[in-house]
Amino acid sequence: MGNDQRIAGISSAIRVIADFPKPGIMFQDITTLLLDVKAFKDTIDLFVERYQGKNISVVAGIEARGFIFGPPIALAIGAKFVPLRKPRKLPGEVISEEYSLEYGTDKMEMHVGAVQEGESALVIDDLIATGGTLCAAIKLLERVGAQVVECACVIELPELKGRDKLGEKPLFVLVSSD
Repeated sequence: MGNDQRIAGISSAIRVIADFPKPGIMFQDITTLLLDVKAFKDTIDLFVERYQGKNISVVAGIEARGFIFGPPIALAIGAKFVPLRKPRKLPGEVISEEYSLEYGTDKMEMHVGAVQEGESALVIDDLIATGGTLCAAIKLLERVGAQVVECACVIELPELKGRDKLGEKPLFVLVSSD
């Protein structure tokens, strides 16, 4: 896939904004990717090509940008989409997983019964930085007996070593920020 011409188009469609949301951060802005119909379609197509026929029954999208990429992938591969949300955003009974942030902690929640024991899941988000949210998503899904097949992100910030936190869990990334 390294020589796939679509990757260059996807990479060039992602805008980098310096010092957002605070000084020293080079923010990877996917809103420009979403405005580029070809790059957005290529992004979805690359994920679908990878996961089609892999017997994945759940695409779990991490709030909020995993909600953009997850549903079209889920529909294309014949899987259900399960939103993984911030606390108090889901109306029904939930299970939650706490995870560490740079300063403090946060929680991720999922509806009870959304995922069944034995289901195969793909976790999707726009970006992996420190890996905290992906790890929380994996734990949440595994607690209900799902098997996380892989994590998938459009962008990786390799200098933050989030991939290392995933242990043996495979990570598929389209664009690396290095």
